[in-house]
Amino acid sequence: MDKKEKTFEEKIKELELIVKELESGNVNLDDAINKYTHAMELAHECSDKLKNAEEVVNKILTENNTLEDFKVEE
Repeated sequence: MDKKEKTFEEKIKELELIVKELESGNVNLDDAINKYTHAMELAHECSDKLKNAEEVVNKILTENNTLEDFKVEE
């Protein structure tokens, strides 16, 4: 069975839920460690996604339809 990857927004919502659970203080130590580890993985994945999006936004199509870094001309 092929598992669909979560969207950026779904990952952020899951990360927020984990943070709320950990902040509540009602999580035993083993669960807290597992949740913290998963939260760090989610944060890393979201950070990578943002970095990739930033790189795409910083490129534009030139007149000959090739991508190049965006430069501001004064």
